[in-house]
Amino acid sequence: MSQPGVLLVEDDEAIASGLVRVLQSQGYTVQRLARGGTAVAEATPDVGLVILDLGLPDVDGIDVCRALRAARPELAILILTARDQELDVVSGLDAGADDYLVKPFRLSELLARVRAHLRRSTPPDEAQPPLRAGGLTVDVAARRAWLAERELALRPKEFDLLALLASEAGSAVTRERIMAEVWDLNWHGSTKTLDMHILSLRQKIGPDTIATLRGVGYRLETP
Repeated sequence: MSQPGVLLVEDDEAIASGLVRVLQSQGYTVQRLARGGTAVAEATPDVGLVILDLGLPDVDGIDVCRALRAARPELAILILTARDQELDVVSGLDAGADDYLVKPFRLSELLARVRAHLRRSTPPDEAQPPLRAGGLTVDVAARRAWLAERELALRPKEFDLLALLASEAGSAVTRERIMAEVWDLNWHGSTKTLDMHILSLRQKIGPDTIATLRGVGYRLETP
């Protein structure tokens, strides 16, 4: 299976050209757009990750993010922007982004996040049986999950987070382990992303299904 491509939506020519060169040097197929209006149409099935600026000349990046999420629920979306206020981060994640990185950024951190988001596209060496926890069933190989008989519509990182919690159902999973395994081993940013994904998962599988362990992390309950 070929490696999924990257769609870069960035109007700043200096940033875009540099990123394209670096990503291509890492072996990624990269397409760059300077405007957001055609992003949904260009996010074809061979694109696994969109790196999205918010300050685009034709449309707000938040609207592009919402449209991408609606069109491709499984697509990984990384917002890369100068907007650094907490409200901006929350708005971006709420619009459907899996990740949020503020400019100026460290290139090593961006590449680590790109690898982490695309890693899930690598097929497993061996099929593993579905994980079961209470009424939840999580098929890691197929990247599908069900609550009772209803299949869940999960964003990429929501699925990864649920799969990790389900693999340790009934036990505590620390915030540090979640950030390391679901996002990246070298994560140095805010864990607001994790909080927003937990909130979203609770809305989909029930408010009491994931317990918050103050100062520790989370636990998937198994009634």
